Amino acid sequence: MIIEKDPMGRAIADYHHSGEAARLRVFSPMFDEDEIPVETLFRRLEDMPAVEREALLVASGAILDVGAGAGCHAQALQAMEKRVTAIDISPLAVATMRERGVKDVREQDFFTLDGRFDTILMLMNGIGIVGTLARMDAFFMQVDHLLAPGGQLLCDSSDICYVFEDEDGIIDLTGIDGYYGELTYQMQYRDIKGEPFPWLFIDPETLREQAAAHGYHCDILVRGPHYDYLARLTRNT
Repeated sequence: MIIEKDPMGRAIADYHHSGEAARLRVFSPMFDEDEIPVETLFRRLEDMPAVEREALLVASGAILDVGAGAGCHAQALQAMEKRVTAIDISPLAVATMRERGVKDVREQDFFTLDGRFDTILMLMNGIGIVGTLARMDAFFMQVDHLLAPGGQLLCDSSDICYVFEDEDGIIDLTGIDGYYGELTYQMQYRDIKGEPFPWLFIDPETLREQAAAHGYHCDILVRGPHYDYLARLTRNT
């Protein structure tokens, strides 16, 4: 990723160096303009939601932190004296993590990574990088490549069906083309506007079906208060 097209990376770097940042704006054709509070990317363990805290507690062995951002999860794991490799496609995020003391950091795309890990960690809806259900084949192929025998993948996501709920509590997906959790986003920070990218929110039942179809078992470890959940995927024996 080039710095000129990296709004999140620039926001992370600004906050790290000055303790403040401008609005990190998020656009999607399906929703009104939103924003990501940059300070949440720097939160401490005690400030994280239950799904993230549980994931960090059960992560073990050689851990891969995918889409590590500012490195808050990697730092928490290091404080627990766990071994973690943090990856991100943003050069500014990677530089920030190094400055913040994350020991093993790589500027790396998950889908082209080599290595062997006991735990693959994809938090803050990290599995969203898959983009669409059609890419699940490629995703599980890479998980097969990276996951050590007996290993686990820990990911959180949200079932966004509530967005389509009418005033009577009925989910109406009329007019939705494809799976309702497949979105397109674009981010902007100051005058830096990134390229549009696909992002996947996957409900737990669909994740279970996809896991089973690719030889994995899916356990839901934690359910959060806002349709969010933490899942653990392990190979079928």
